[in-house]
Amino acid sequence: MTPEKTLLLRHLDEVQRSLLWKVEGLDDDALRRPMTPTGTNLIGIVKHLTGITYGYLVAAFGQQQDADRMADGLDDEELFFGLDLWATPDESVDELVAAYRRACTAAARSIEALDLDAAGTHHTGNTVTLREMILTVLLDTTRHTGHADVVRELTDGRVGSHPGDPMSPDDEEYLRMYRARITGEIDRDTWMAYVRRLPGYDPAAWEEFRARNDKS
Repeated sequence: MTPEKTLLLRHLDEVQRSLLWKVEGLDDDALRRPMTPTGTNLIGIVKHLTGITYGYLVAAFGQQQDADRMADGLDDEELFFGLDLWATPDESVDELVAAYRRACTAAARSIEALDLDAAGTHHTGNTVTLREMILTVLLDTTRHTGHADVVRELTDGRVGSHPGDPMSPDDEEYLRMYRARITGEIDRDTWMAYVRRLPGYDPAAWEEFRARNDKS
């Protein structure tokens, strides 16, 4: 594969894995539960991206057209009103997650098999290139995985993009102080004095960070 294709595929794979991690370990009710006023829910995000991933990166280029087409519901007018953004009672959340995994695998095979300039047909009838569609799916997946980040945190507190991600410490006192800094309840000096007293504080880390950025 070309360096460009390798990079695009790696970024797409990373964000897809992150989304799948966001739905791990939750029961049926938690996956289906609307968590925002507009109804955002975890399994709906997965269901939506299954159609996007398969449609834009597989079917649009004539690859594996008989697999996981998600034909059920495609003739239902409710599709125009959000049917792809939630799971109906007769849809299994486990099967929806499995279908997304299969769509990701099929998309990766399609990308590996085709040139980035390969022409395909968008569902609107427009001619598109594989490069355009990879970027479109990457953008949409990244956007919706960000939604999943927030929904999962609201559900059970899980944060980060992958297992072991140190993005946010599991420390209620730290998070309380951090929120207080955001809201202005404490000032910068109070906040910095607090973090500099933490057991893991490394005074050299900031200087190393600055030095790396000064060289870039």
